[in-house]
Order: sequence, then C-alpha cells, then structure tokens
Amino acid sequence: MMEKEKEGERNGPPCACGVDISVLPEGCISDIVALTTPMDACRACAVSSIFRAAAESNAVWERFLPSDYQAIIAQSSSSDSLNFSSKKQLYLSLSDNPILIDDNKKSFFLDKLSGKKCYLLPARELTIAWGDDPHYWRWVSLPESRSLHNSMFPEVAELHLVFWFDINGKMSVSMLSPKTNYAAYLVYKLTEEAYGFDDPPPTASIGTSGAGEVYEQTVSLDLPIVEPGQEDQVVLPQQLHTSRPKLRNDGWLEIELGQFFNEGGEDELQFGLKEVKDLWGKSGLIVEGIEVRPTKG
Repeated sequence: MMEKEKEGERNGPPCACGVDISVLPEGCISDIVALTTPMDACRACAVSSIFRAAAESNAVWERFLPSDYQAIIAQSSSSDSLNFSSKKQLYLSLSDNPILIDDNKKSFFLDKLSGKKCYLLPARELTIAWGDDPHYWRWVSLPESRSLHNSMFPEVAELHLVFWFDINGKMSVSMLSPKTNYAAYLVYKLTEEAYGFDDPPPTASIGTSGAGEVYEQTVSLDLPIVEPGQEDQVVLPQQLHTSRPKLRNDGWLEIELGQFFNEGGEDELQFGLKEVKDLWGKSGLIVEGIEVRPTKG
C-alpha cells in the first residue's frame, strides 16, 4: 500500500480528463476564439451551437477587423453598402469585394485568412515613364476583364513601345498593418506580340524612404506561368530570378516585386520595376496596377 502511495507521489496528481470547455460562459469562449484566426473561428462553428454563437459574435470579428476599419470605410463612396449588423459579414464583404478609397485613387480589401490590410494602386496612380505620351503608352479599357479591381479602374496602361522602361509607386507604411510581412505584386497581362522582357530582364525593387534596406531582384515577366494551386509543380530553367509569373483567379498575371516587413511608423514605401541600362525595345505589356498584400506563412 505504501509502495503504491509513493508511486503516486512520484507520478503526480491524476490528469484532469474530459473537461468540457463548452460549459464556460459564451463571453469567455468568445475571448478565446478572438485570440485565434478568422479561419479557426469558422472551424469553431462546427464544434457545437454554443461555440457557433461565440465564434460568430461581433466581439470576435471586431478583433479580426483592422483597428482603423471605420476610418477606412468612411473614405469610401460605398460606405452605405457596408452597414452590416454582423461584423463577420462586414469582414467577409471587405475580403471578397474591394472598396474604393482615397478619392477613388486606391482600392482596399482584407486578406481573408489574416484580416491584414491590402491595397491596389491602379496604373493611373503609378509613375510611368512616358506614360502620358500616346506614342509610347496607351490608356485603354478592358470591358471583358473578370478582375474586381478592373471594374473599379476600367482604364489600364498598355505599352506600345519604350526603350526606357520605368514604373514605380509609393504609399505610406502607416496605411498597412504593423508588424506584418508584405509583398508588392505587379498585376499585368502580355499581348501575343509582347517582347523585350527577358533579355535583359527588368529589375524590381521595394524599400522605404527611411534608413531601411532596399530589396532588388531581376524578374522576367514572360517565364512559364504558374497556375493557381500549382506553385510547387513548375520546374524553371536555371536562372537568377527569384520570382515568377502566377496566374490569378481573375485571369490576370502577377509577379512579386519584393517583400518588406512593416515595423510601423510614417516612412514611405516605394516599389517599382525598371530597365534603363541596356535600353532594348519593349512592347505589349498591359498594367492594371501594383497590389500590396501580406505574404503567406
């Protein structure tokens, strides 16, 4: 008997098994779910009716929305259409349906998995060398486009011919979610007659106006396209590019220009794509804009 008691002392107290967390008050469960992610909250709905009520509560989804979401929505002409009683509905709407902000100069949306802030700067808000000269660039509409952004910004820039290729944009890092790793993506298409983007390839860059490091890499806009969901199944020829074109669900292509960790603050984030050394002719590029959104993982 004494041996069993000593053995019990060595092993410690028996484990508390079969604890039912659903007996907690709904508010406590909401606080717990709010510490997870939007995806985890959706999964929690399948646990029980009590979990569903907690996971769909406004208290949870208010935590997933950016702290300044009301100020952002107030900038939009479509703010009246976002008057949802459910914060989850608002979150999903902002994830699936970008809104125009900043006097219709940018579109804003949420990353659906994380709730981080995302933006698209349309071609008209980029600085494009020779962009106002119709001999070099043309401003056209693509009514057949499936892009949600294109329905907001129907005018895109189509490259006729340039030798000095330079596109860049900028925005304040204060607009982005802090402590978040972001990437900038050129959203584009190539015509069947496009040429001049592989040898030499243009150089992409991203960095802040402060003391931060500027990241540069060469990118080729006409490498083999990666289909959605098949990023790991494409083998590229030996080359120096760390980024390759991907086909978006809306039918456009995108290529990563570089990544940037947002520490916060008031610096200006600058990003772009250029080839101004060899000055070979380039043609056939259609630019919708540059999208800034958080990286995965």
